[in-house]
Amino acid sequence: MEQQTNTPSQESRPEASGTEERQLTPDEEIAELEKLLAQEPDDFQARCRLGELYFGKGRLDDALVEVKKAIEMAEGLRTEMDRSLAMYYSNLGTIYGTKGMMDDARPQFERALELNPFDVLALFNLGRLYTEKKEYMKAKEYFERLIEVTPEDPIAWYNLAGVYEQLDNPQVSDYNTLDMAMQAYMKVLEFDPSHLESSFKLMDMAFTLKKPEMAIKVMEDAVEHNPDEPLAYYNLISAYEKCKMFEQAEETRQRLKQRFAKRTRETSKTQ
Repeated sequence: MEQQTNTPSQESRPEASGTEERQLTPDEEIAELEKLLAQEPDDFQARCRLGELYFGKGRLDDALVEVKKAIEMAEGLRTEMDRSLAMYYSNLGTIYGTKGMMDDARPQFERALELNPFDVLALFNLGRLYTEKKEYMKAKEYFERLIEVTPEDPIAWYNLAGVYEQLDNPQVSDYNTLDMAMQAYMKVLEFDPSHLESSFKLMDMAFTLKKPEMAIKVMEDAVEHNPDEPLAYYNLISAYEKCKMFEQAEETRQRLKQRFAKRTRETSKTQ
């Protein structure tokens, strides 16, 4: 009986595979990457690799173009990342502030501004934080920066106006900022004509500066933009009486009575 050997059969012997993926030559890889970037120009990794290959082939002008594009893309990515990170720091500061942990909130907002100097939430909250601490010069800095970013935001103008108003107080500073406060309140009304608190502030300041015509005009506009707000009428009546315009004061008083008598009738009908 023949003894069997354990030598592997022809079928079981490993053979060199002809299907192994062949590594691309630099020229082939360049062609593939150029084709890819023609379809997906924002592929950062592909653009970096193409720049390397161009350099390796001595195509320095082409390498220069690709590297510059890659840097531009990287800077854009970093800017977006910084903005996103700034938003998270601002959110963290807002949470601390809501919990009353102001000493913990402040550095979060400051870090947000290091990452993104135009972060609206951080600018607003730092301005408000320093206002509450009565550090009005610092508050002024942040609210003025906020205005540069959001020049049509009535809330930003209102907060800045309040800081200017405080700085005009001789017990607070030597600055004469009442006119600046008035201009800021006027900006509030430019973007939000129905902002009653700004109207009242402007009326008082106008009388302080002996500008009764301005006080009257401000309150007449306030009534026009807040026809259902009794306080607007009461302040206009008071302004008329201060200016000894008693006939106009009485007419406004009658308008107020008629308006609210009509509204009362309409309300009772719907019930």
